[in-house]
Amino acid sequence: MARPQKATDEQIFAAAHRVMQRVGPPEFTLGAIADEAGVTAGLLVQRFGSKRGLMVRLAEVSAAASAGFIETLRERYTSPLAALRAYVDCVADLALSPEAFSRNLAYLVDDLRDPDLRRHLETQARRTRRAISKILGEAVERGELTKATSPGQLARTVETIIGGSMLTWATYRKGTAVRWLRRDLDLVLAPFLGRKT
Repeated sequence: MARPQKATDEQIFAAAHRVMQRVGPPEFTLGAIADEAGVTAGLLVQRFGSKRGLMVRLAEVSAAASAGFIETLRERYTSPLAALRAYVDCVADLALSPEAFSRNLAYLVDDLRDPDLRRHLETQARRTRRAISKILGEAVERGELTKATSPGQLARTVETIIGGSMLTWATYRKGTAVRWLRRDLDLVLAPFLGRKT
């Protein structure tokens, strides 16, 4: 039976994300993505030109959605800091196991090597930092953080601690990544806390 030749970009990107969760960059092929999406590899070539073309488009879409993802989390919580902790929990999902984190790290290395992928990675990082800064600003307004807190500076520190914490968790492998990242985030926030959160 012939495969359907229709799939939205969103369906293809969702299929690509599922494949990335299972395999590293060498096994991340147009054939694997096509199988996951239920289409032919030829359709992917026709639409994106190549695997790299698909990856660049996927990176662009991910960068555009990054701030919106954090804003959606923020809407679920009364407390800005609770929303920030929920975001850290989502980041920790990249490290459900040391093997999963190693795969994600391999994709990051590819992103850093390719100028187009790195450009979208930087855009995503900048938008994420701004969204974190906004949450921290709201936390200051609500009294969860002290008035002396600089949301922009603290956002940079939070961004740094998230990345560094992931690497140290992968090195020490003590407990879960979620607990490890939460602990490090709480240590960073502790000197700035206002009323109990």
